[in-house]
Amino acid sequence: MFKKQWPAFVLAFIVPLLAVFWWWGGFNAVSVTETEAGPYRYAYLDYAGPISNMRKTQRKALDEFNAARVEAGDTFSVILTDPRATNGKVSAQLGYILADGAPLPAGLKEGRIERRPVYRAQVQAAVLLAPSKAYQALSDTLEARGQALAMPTVELYRPAGEAGGVGTFTLEMNR
Repeated sequence: MFKKQWPAFVLAFIVPLLAVFWWWGGFNAVSVTETEAGPYRYAYLDYAGPISNMRKTQRKALDEFNAARVEAGDTFSVILTDPRATNGKVSAQLGYILADGAPLPAGLKEGRIERRPVYRAQVQAAVLLAPSKAYQALSDTLEARGQALAMPTVELYRPAGEAGGVGTFTLEMNR
């Protein structure tokens, strides 16, 4: 019975899944380079907990920007601990880039990162796919050089500016 229905199954389920994966940037290549990055000024909230709940804290930080009527820049995260070593839990600073001269929204902390040499992994993809693609590409590149991924890392995400569009995800690790 399944032999006669497999074309319909492929058309109804597999093709749409592949199309969505393609649309979200799942097949896009990640570029890994050695460069310099920063300086950054950002406003953030501290976070400790499951990696899957980070978006809620990120959203709270955005709410503080909106309440203060301060324009939030790119999404900015400093990941302090490796979730692979802590059963999916992470410590992080989650927030947004804060323009020079902009006031610090109430309830947020201010962070600064000076210009420094980094390994940078960058990909055009949806925010749900981009981090895993970037971390895997950076890890593979470092492994080929006899190095390992080391925390902290900095994550920046610049949305596409349109609903449903894919943005640019940048992962930085100090060299």
